[in-house]
Amino acid sequence: MSPTPPPSDLHDHLGYWLRMVSNAVSQDFAREIEGQGVTVAEWVFLRALHDADCLAPSLLAERMGMTKGAISKLADRLSEKKLVQRAPNPEDGRGQMLSLTPAGRALVPELARIADGNDAAFFDTLAPAERDHLGALLRKIARAHELTRAPVD
Repeated sequence: MSPTPPPSDLHDHLGYWLRMVSNAVSQDFAREIEGQGVTVAEWVFLRALHDADCLAPSLLAERMGMTKGAISKLADRLSEKKLVQRAPNPEDGRGQMLSLTPAGRALVPELARIADGNDAAFFDTLAPAERDHLGALLRKIARAHELTRAPVD
């Protein structure tokens, strides 16, 4: 009977390094935007809604790869913070449309500036070509695994 090979070393796993970097990037960003009174999930929601005048919650859920229930909860929280407003859907009397309030619209560029700074803090150690290549590789992996849900956790 041949001996069982030793388990692979933890540091040999790309997933280990990806998780280490991802956790640090995400946690630092979450701390930064907490000062603006929002969570990462709320930031993703606000940014997704920013480019539209208004969207039906179902369309926003589809774009973010989330359930309508999750979108509804985020909309409730952001409405309480006066960053999102609801209006009747003119095409469907039972439905609603979501849009940013003026305060929500004004907050998105500030949050984007924080996101840009966070990216720079972590990824400026890479040359521009390396950074582009890393982005392309991550998008390739995401497409291959049909990863469409917005990373909000």
